[in-house]
Amino acid sequence: MAQTVLYGALETELASAAADRDQLWIPLDDLERATGWTAKPEGLCQGERCVPVPAARKAAWFSIDGPDGPDGEGRRLDFAAFATHLGHAVARDAERGVWAFGPPADRGASTASTASTASTASGPVAAPDFRLPDLDGKLHSLSDYRGKKVLLYCWSSW
Repeated sequence: MAQTVLYGALETELASAAADRDQLWIPLDDLERATGWTAKPEGLCQGERCVPVPAARKAAWFSIDGPDGPDGEGRRLDFAAFATHLGHAVARDAERGVWAFGPPADRGASTASTASTASTASGPVAAPDFRLPDLDGKLHSLSDYRGKKVLLYCWSSW
């Protein structure tokens, strides 16, 4: 089944992509068209920004399933694993073959770029600060409770 990839402003249907549980295997030939990323010797790159592929993950992220070997058309990338490494949230509709990738999460460093957060893509995710009124109209900021456990209960009628 063709897989549809929603990444950033791109929406791409890939007949050659394959899903295997939580893995999305995209042929390297289709990677840039679908995501803006390309595989280069220095790592996976988007424009001038490159993210080195950790040696421990290279075998898990790349698959060779074609007759041309490591440098041919048979090379595929598990894009879901790479996106998770960058801190993207991944949502999949298996029945329809749709994969949606959210923006990378801020891992606590307020001025860090996506490339620098890639190396720290595990651990707690810092929630963005916001202010909301309580039932008496008093404003509360999430940052007022930093370091404390907070339960946010949200409800909507739609």
